[in-house]
Amino acid sequence: MRIYRTDRFTLPLPDRQRFPVCKYRMLAEAVAAFAAARMEEAPAATFAELTRVHAPDYVRGVFDGSLPSARWREIGFPWSPELAERSARSVGATVAAARSALVDGVGVNLAGGTHHAAVAHGSGFCVFNDVAVAARLMLDEGRVRRVLVIDLDVHQGNGTAAIFRDEARVFTFSMHGEKNFPFRKVAGDWDIDLPDAIGDADYLTTLDDALPALFARARPDLVFYLAGADPYQGDRLGRLGLSMHGLAERDRRVIDACRAHGVALAVAMAGGYAEPIADTVAIQTHTVRLALGLDCPILSARGGPAD
Repeated sequence: MRIYRTDRFTLPLPDRQRFPVCKYRMLAEAVAAFAAARMEEAPAATFAELTRVHAPDYVRGVFDGSLPSARWREIGFPWSPELAERSARSVGATVAAARSALVDGVGVNLAGGTHHAAVAHGSGFCVFNDVAVAARLMLDEGRVRRVLVIDLDVHQGNGTAAIFRDEARVFTFSMHGEKNFPFRKVAGDWDIDLPDAIGDADYLTTLDDALPALFARARPDLVFYLAGADPYQGDRLGRLGLSMHGLAERDRRVIDACRAHGVALAVAMAGGYAEPIADTVAIQTHTVRLALGLDCPILSARGGPAD
């Protein structure tokens, strides 16, 4: 299994910017403590790869900064050459993780999950849609026949749903906060809206009920899992009520389902905005440990999920 990092390609953000870019460095340092030999620097996705999904004029506008100012406001980041480079690396990391998964069973991007980006625009801190690009490449190269996207970020994957609306080979599943961003959802193949403050037990029961039917309907060769840390009860953008233990149980269920079905798994970290941000890092570190098949201390410390 290979783990791809992008933290060396940072974003120069203004002091007032609320996006916690430091989490990528913190996560890479935490993962290096137990998996340094498996870590690699993410390659950059090429223009040809990005335009398998995104409009060429949009991709050019990201790289030369020529998009209208309204587009940058929708994305939520100011333009810089570093932003363009970082965005391409984030996509390249998920492409590499998918290739690794098809060889080793699992691959991990320590960033990614930028599921709000659509064909010709970005949104919600998402410039390019890394999972959509990687899925399209794996299909176009004949490496897989069917792809399943399991999106468990707290926010609905509207960009991914829009991109694959007419693509029968990609099944999109999103389980997200009903009243959270985006406020106008784009219907995917299967969406589950969750009420505010839902806790571990109800969340995990909903997931347990969905997973068997999901694999039966999608029949995937490759799963992309967006393991968002933002359903956490301490996330400032989340509105749900999961504990760290509940989130680790969520990850374990998805990973175990992929293993039981013999399906390759590419994991992207997606969102996480806890206060303190160290909580997000801890949650995502648990995700990586479980993907590696290592013991997860937070699961060993408690007997079962609780609200």
